Amino acid sequence: MKSLIGATTVLVLLVAMPMPTAHAAPTRYEAENAVCDGTIDSNHSGFSGSGFCNSINATGVAVQFTVNAASAGTATLGVRYANGGTTDRLATVNGGATVSFPSTGAWNTWSTATTTIQVNAGTNTIRLAATTAAGLANIDYLDVEVGGPNPPTGRKMERLGRGVVAVRSSSTDVLVTWRLLGLDPDGIGFNVYRSAAGGTAVRLNSSILTGGANFVDRTADLTRSNAYHVRPVIGGVEQAPSGSFTLTANRATEPVVRVPLRAGGPVKFLWVGDLDGDGEYDYVLDRQTSPQTIEAYRRNGQFLWSVNMGPNSTNQNNIEGGSSTINVGHNDGVTVYDFDSDGRAEVAVRIANGVRFGNGTTYNALPDNTRQSIAILDGMTGAPRAIAPVPTDYLTDGPMYARFGVGHLDGVNPSLVAYMKNRIGNGGFNLMFCAWRFNGSTLTQQWKFLRGNQDLPDGHNTRIVDVDVDGRDEIAEIGFVLNGNGTLKYSLAPQGIIHGDRFHIAKMDPSRPGLQGYGVQQVNPSGLREYYYDAATGSMIWRHIESGTSDVGRGMVGDIDPRHPGMEVWSFSGLYNAPTNRLAEPNTSLRPWPHLGLWWDGDITMELLNDGKFEKWNPSSPTPTNSVPRLLANWTYGAVNAYGGPNPTFHGDILGDWREEVVYTNSSYNELIIFTTNYPTNTRLYTLAHNPAYRNAMTLKGYVQSHHVDYFLGAGMTPPPRPNITYAGN
Repeated sequence: MKSLIGATTVLVLLVAMPMPTAHAAPTRYEAENAVCDGTIDSNHSGFSGSGFCNSINATGVAVQFTVNAASAGTATLGVRYANGGTTDRLATVNGGATVSFPSTGAWNTWSTATTTIQVNAGTNTIRLAATTAAGLANIDYLDVEVGGPNPPTGRKMERLGRGVVAVRSSSTDVLVTWRLLGLDPDGIGFNVYRSAAGGTAVRLNSSILTGGANFVDRTADLTRSNAYHVRPVIGGVEQAPSGSFTLTANRATEPVVRVPLRAGGPVKFLWVGDLDGDGEYDYVLDRQTSPQTIEAYRRNGQFLWSVNMGPNSTNQNNIEGGSSTINVGHNDGVTVYDFDSDGRAEVAVRIANGVRFGNGTTYNALPDNTRQSIAILDGMTGAPRAIAPVPTDYLTDGPMYARFGVGHLDGVNPSLVAYMKNRIGNGGFNLMFCAWRFNGSTLTQQWKFLRGNQDLPDGHNTRIVDVDVDGRDEIAEIGFVLNGNGTLKYSLAPQGIIHGDRFHIAKMDPSRPGLQGYGVQQVNPSGLREYYYDAATGSMIWRHIESGTSDVGRGMVGDIDPRHPGMEVWSFSGLYNAPTNRLAEPNTSLRPWPHLGLWWDGDITMELLNDGKFEKWNPSSPTPTNSVPRLLANWTYGAVNAYGGPNPTFHGDILGDWREEVVYTNSSYNELIIFTTNYPTNTRLYTLAHNPAYRNAMTLKGYVQSHHVDYFLGAGMTPPPRPNITYAGN
């Protein structure tokens, strides 16, 4: 099989996933058996074994472990520690990478810091040495895991249909596109069928289609309705037909699917999920009214249900609002996914007293209007299937806003992950992360993480992605990462990172192992504007520092210049090629605006979405930031931006082949206007919705950001591996 990758014509074939490799289980080394520059104490509770290493407070003091590895390779170190001080304590590992021990708030409160090193087969020395006069934290034990645990057998993801969609791409042509699925066999082909005005379906292609998952129909009578479907062909045998899509008679020439809505107020966010179990995405959206509401629709516009968020949603202040307010500022408190893996999606929502569910019942189970709960709603009825309380650790500071997302924290089952925050008086913020699992009847809290006074910078976006490529998802903020079990993996604060508005995690450098991160900063006192780092360890690769300070409010990542290896990154300091840290365009005024990326026109490089404008930056003839060549504008087709900003209500791969859709409403808010590509392509990729990193990203909102896959998608790419997934439901 071949991968034919050119400037505009690409064929990318699926390849089989390699069999998992067995690894050793983690081995624990207690600090009382290590060499400790101090004393082995037991005066603070909660430690493991018979004690912990309490080193003297001085630069260079150390605790040294002797560990054994069955084979050479990368070892993950988990250092359990307590730091009852108010500042981070830092240490080097074998004189190399720095590991941070942020404050745990008390000497009997223990946490785990992680890092990775290379080990040799046999005996190894691992020495943690303090880099400041504060010395080390109290060290309880060291867990050493060479190569990581066995990878999970496959995360449960949606059993999607073919997502067939058709648009008129010219006065005579219809572009039909459909999904290649994540687990489709190599060599699968397709036949395309058309039924005119309800008549017998006829095959349109003369030979089996094995290139891009799209077809241009130039023979249809467009004065009549035309229904399109596809049949997969495996081993020369035609399979069962897909669902069909009907292009209505005399349809306008436009790259748009229109879905009717009930009349209602402005819409800020839309989520997708297969509510009815037919393999295609349905829609859940908000109404920014007072009180607020949530509505659900089948993909054809059939109204299903509405939830009234009640009197506690009328205070819509974006920092300290009502206990059931949703979708203000960077807070959403809603997401959609098949949480119990039964083949039908549920809706997760943070609720308070006074919420009226889709079945007409009103929730008033809490003792006051400050307390909150998490509800899992039936996707077809809006009725509650399970409810669990929000932890009350920060209740004295009022209700907590929430940002929701989904991750497969164990590598198999989906979990609801919540970033939850409230303000302390008029000052700082409390921050709590929680994870819940829904098994079809019960919603169970898996863990809770409290930031406390640890220096862990957060921002306006959360990303849930497998940063260390072990098959299990981590939870990433702009300045720190949590492991899937709710423990701290690393913090970027010791490397000078503070709060910022935007960050990305993607495979930006195809020649470098793992994933990379890129973020921007808001008024960093060091003058730091943007930075690029290893997403698995937090190790900094490069930073851009300028004189003075600046609020860098935007930052973007994507391969938009095929002349350079890997992806470009940019904010307002110029367009840089990330792997080389060199300007891709020497004239910094000729960079595009750093808003959203979009795969649209069918080549492998990324297009851009900027305030309703679909744009294509041209590296061979760059233009100023405010005049990047435009492919189309949403207002031409009657669409308006989402309530309160320049964004769509949703963007992601929800129809047709691997290209992305962008969802808006009309100005009357009674119609969804879904933009879907009208460009044919020979590029063959499985649907982005079956890529684990990308599908997680589709569940997250915050300050809306681009979604990324976990492989390099850009010029010169190699075929992506088959995703390690299984299909949920029957």
